[in-house]
Amino acid sequence: MKSIINEEPQKWDIIKSEYFIRRPWLTARKDHVRLPNGNENPEHWVLEYPDWVNVIAITTDGQFVFERQYRHALGTINYEICAGVIEEGEEPLEAAKRELMEETGFGGGTWTKLMEIGQNPSSCSNLTHCYLAEGVTRQGDQQLDYSEDISVYLLSREEVWELMQTDQLKQALMVAPLWKYFASSK
Repeated sequence: MKSIINEEPQKWDIIKSEYFIRRPWLTARKDHVRLPNGNENPEHWVLEYPDWVNVIAITTDGQFVFERQYRHALGTINYEICAGVIEEGEEPLEAAKRELMEETGFGGGTWTKLMEIGQNPSSCSNLTHCYLAEGVTRQGDQQLDYSEDISVYLLSREEVWELMQTDQLKQALMVAPLWKYFASSK
């Protein structure tokens, strides 16, 4: 496709980068950048995260495996699909399978990649790899990290649709693949 207004966008030149915090879950840097038109922005902030995965898991009898947990930044308890970080050197599919097993005790089934999305490509450096796991079964107990407190629910298609329609799912990176799934599986 060709732009109808301006030339095709081009990458920005980084004049200088400065890190302000480097932690496993939060790395923030300030870039001084020059745009193709010559304008400079001395403060373009970038949050660096590792890539993430999420999983729409559906049991052999058609139930959706959902989690419910407290999210401190919003101060709310939310329904969510399984999600987590891809460990260094780990393939996205393996991370998705590991996270589903650790957080819910469910595994197996047939796995399909649905999409790759970014939370905010302007300021965040990572992608979320979204998977559909159909025909999963309970295979063990949860193996939660020290910072996780997750309850697992099995929801019907109608219940998930209701959560989506009534804005009860707050994590956009989870809502996007759910909308795609529902739009393509009518």
